Amino acid sequence: MNSTPTNSRRENVFVGSLPDDFLRIDGVEYSPTDANQIANDEQTALALQHQYFSGMQPVPNNIRGRLDITVTEAKLTKNYGVTRMDPYLRLRVGHHVYETKTCYNGARNPKWNKVFHCFLPNGVDSFHAEIYDECAFSTDERIAWCIYTIPERVFTGETIEDIVLLNGKQGEEKEGSLGIVTSFTPLPATSAMYSTQPVALMNPAAAVVMPQNAGVVCGSPIYVHSTPQANHVPMTNGEQHQQQQSQIVQVSDDDVKQLHEMFPSVDVDVIRTLLESNRGNKERSINALLQVTSEA
Repeated sequence: MNSTPTNSRRENVFVGSLPDDFLRIDGVEYSPTDANQIANDEQTALALQHQYFSGMQPVPNNIRGRLDITVTEAKLTKNYGVTRMDPYLRLRVGHHVYETKTCYNGARNPKWNKVFHCFLPNGVDSFHAEIYDECAFSTDERIAWCIYTIPERVFTGETIEDIVLLNGKQGEEKEGSLGIVTSFTPLPATSAMYSTQPVALMNPAAAVVMPQNAGVVCGSPIYVHSTPQANHVPMTNGEQHQQQQSQIVQVSDDDVKQLHEMFPSVDVDVIRTLLESNRGNKERSINALLQVTSEA
């Protein structure tokens, strides 16, 4: 068996900087547009790498800590409709709205076993839970609801498993029960959170947001931030809060109504929050709503 000498193999190894035509096809002419695209791709890759390692945003001053909520299952009193219900649960903590996936054919005993990791604002000591029946040809029907007051023992480090009575058409606390598990983790003042949907700045004149549904409050809140500049000076939490307040876009009722007519199964408050997070951009909001409704 013939073997290639070690010295011959070493002669074929390329050492040093890669040439400009590396990995390009021989005989193919590259236009200036292609060269610009390659340069833009390099800038985008560098921006994403920089954000991955240093793109953190301090938690706002009004956050008390992280509240973990597990929604296990519901035991409902009645199955409304001719067929078996397809229930899903909607949770609201402060201004943020979360949803479980639909438990198809769950009827009176839907099981979700969904865990939500929520940032709990100061002054908020309860959250709202609503159970809806997903309808294919009409607006989703609200079956049951409750307001759950967070036990004080949760804030001392205990994990509390509780059964909550539900309100509904049958009467107050007569629509069934919901299984909830809660725990709380206080956050130190120096805590920071990563943005899972970065904004990549390709050049000072244009910004590309990836993906288009960045900012959708579904599953967990998402904070979108830009790439830090070379002369970036860190701001205090108070200055960041004032900047966030000044950047809030006022969404008109007509825009909310228009999107609600297109997506009647989505709550009005969710649509308004979505428009505000996308700074009033209807196209991005519609794309995000299409994704949310398709995953429900």
